[in-house]
Amino acid sequence: MCTGKCSRCIGITLFPLAVCAIVSNILLYFPNGQVLQLSEITDLVWFFHGILGAGILVILPAFMMLGAGGAGCCANRCGMLLSVVLAVLGFAGGAYCAVISSLGLIGGPLCDTGDGEYLYPFRNDTLEDNYLFNQTTWSICKEPENIILWNIVLFSILLAIGVIEAILCFIQVISGLTGFICGTCMRKRKTNISGM
Repeated sequence: MCTGKCSRCIGITLFPLAVCAIVSNILLYFPNGQVLQLSEITDLVWFFHGILGAGILVILPAFMMLGAGGAGCCANRCGMLLSVVLAVLGFAGGAYCAVISSLGLIGGPLCDTGDGEYLYPFRNDTLEDNYLFNQTTWSICKEPENIILWNIVLFSILLAIGVIEAILCFIQVISGLTGFICGTCMRKRKTNISGM
């Protein structure tokens, strides 16, 4: 497969992943569709790992990958080198999203335990008795309703998206470097067409 086609496929794949990451991050601000006070939202949501990390920082290289995969002015060695630089940025965004999502899963949500005070009831758990593996402890959170399930699902989605984006951007780094060093296959295609 030509490095240009590879870049184009990766670029097309990154767009829906970035949109899903942005939507998932926004949904973390509204557990069960409720509007909460700013002080009642889990602190790791404010790191914007889905909006900035797996969203904006991945959309930028995706646009460049589409350009590097096309027949325009970006389908040259310079365009492939620029796609490598932006793919490193996308890799960093995906990795950032994966790390923050992992911390969000391990630490658990901010919730009301019944006394009207919001706190993190699972932050000091060891891995052996972590709330993720012991569903009976979920009843400790009274408000917002189903906050634990809400956080687990959305942080898991963001973790998966961040890992996939980081892998795709790493593949683009390798593909872009190959295209920069060896060429993008555009000359071969033109030669084959004119040689017919």
